[in-house]
Amino acid sequence: MAAKSKCAFDSSPGLGIVVFGVSGSGKTTIGRLIAEKLGCEFLDADDYHSRNSIEKMRSGIPLSDSDRLPWLEKLRDLLAAYSVEEKPVVLACSALKTSYRDILRGASDERERKKRKKSRVVFVYLRVSDLITARVESRFKAGGHYMPPSLLKSQLALLEVGDQQEHDVVTVDTSSEARVVAGDALNKLRSLLKTP
Repeated sequence: MAAKSKCAFDSSPGLGIVVFGVSGSGKTTIGRLIAEKLGCEFLDADDYHSRNSIEKMRSGIPLSDSDRLPWLEKLRDLLAAYSVEEKPVVLACSALKTSYRDILRGASDERERKKRKKSRVVFVYLRVSDLITARVESRFKAGGHYMPPSLLKSQLALLEVGDQQEHDVVTVDTSSEARVVAGDALNKLRSLLKTP
């Protein structure tokens, strides 16, 4: 981990921001921009997949919940470790289902047990347009990602958003230029974090 850093959201030390959405939605690009703006570390969940999971995806086989569970638990533990040290972090992660996000939210519980301080994991959902299929196909053909376009359909089928109980999620549209999208996400996060 990098040296202790201070987040622009001063009232939330150790804040974990999870940028989520389907493959090709811009999680890595937007996540890096948010981290850069906040002066904090960026993590890409793709770097934490097991070799077996990567091979399954490369072969066009969708991951099951049992494939994803150890991966999500590892990511939850990473978020918790950053929070314990009061280090803000931005994580790009598909986190398609509410139950997946609930696992990542578990980092908040772990952090509060260890530090007895207020901490939060919040989420930025990247809403995509109908052009997403063309974007994923282009990226795959260019060798930019191991996940073939055929898996996008299964991701869209898994995607769960809009639950009124998820008060820690902000939604941004990805049709604008990346810096505009990141700015919109930051503005919405600021509003969210002002809410008691």
